[in-house]
Amino acid sequence: MNERKNIPMTLDEVKLMKKSCQLAARTLEHVGPFIKPGVSTLEIDQIIHDFILRNNATPATLGYFGYPKSCCTSINEVICHGVPDATILKDGDIINVDVTTIVDGFFGDTSKTYFVGNVSERAKMITRCAEQAMYKGIETIEPMGFTGDIGFETHKFVTRSGFHTVKEIGGHGVGRRFHLDPFVPAWGKKGRGERLEPFTCITVEPMINEGTDQFIEYDIPGSSIKYYKTSDHSLSAQFEHTVLITDTSYEILTVP
Repeated sequence: MNERKNIPMTLDEVKLMKKSCQLAARTLEHVGPFIKPGVSTLEIDQIIHDFILRNNATPATLGYFGYPKSCCTSINEVICHGVPDATILKDGDIINVDVTTIVDGFFGDTSKTYFVGNVSERAKMITRCAEQAMYKGIETIEPMGFTGDIGFETHKFVTRSGFHTVKEIGGHGVGRRFHLDPFVPAWGKKGRGERLEPFTCITVEPMINEGTDQFIEYDIPGSSIKYYKTSDHSLSAQFEHTVLITDTSYEILTVP
């Protein structure tokens, strides 16, 4: 049996999935005001951890393949999977905070890139590009469409904006498990890739680099999860929504 197979959900299961996704969205809303200069990423993780537990849910990243924290905090040149630690946020940083909640056995996954204090125009540009690119990809979704359609529109928008899409890392199916098929790339060809089956969920999460699509992989001690930095130390930004494919269109589940 393929443990990564994304099996369509019943209507009752969709309701549970929406509940988890709404909590994930509220978690990002809750932590937002705390993201400012002088705060450590470890403090951000603790705020997120406590909020999820207070809402009778579980942080999905904690212990996942040995990952040690309840969220991912990726600052500046870190593309994804940054581990919260004693690092203090500085004025001018950008930081992606990625949270996944487990509610009644269903996983809600979302992320957002925040400005820390006063950021450069370039930082604003890449962050806005990442958010718009995510929505460009989402807008292509249709039942029995292709993952390549999402990647094609995302990549086209990003390159025309003067930035670069990370090709080897992307979105994924989500629902009863954290990571399911299909892989959802930030680049591709129309009509290619895997089919988008009705009543399954995927994440759309293009990772946008400032100077190059190349990256360096780093180990996380005690974990098989890796984290990644841009190879030229330029900025990277990301936004992520969990999206339900319906029988006629799509529905973004992680909008507050």
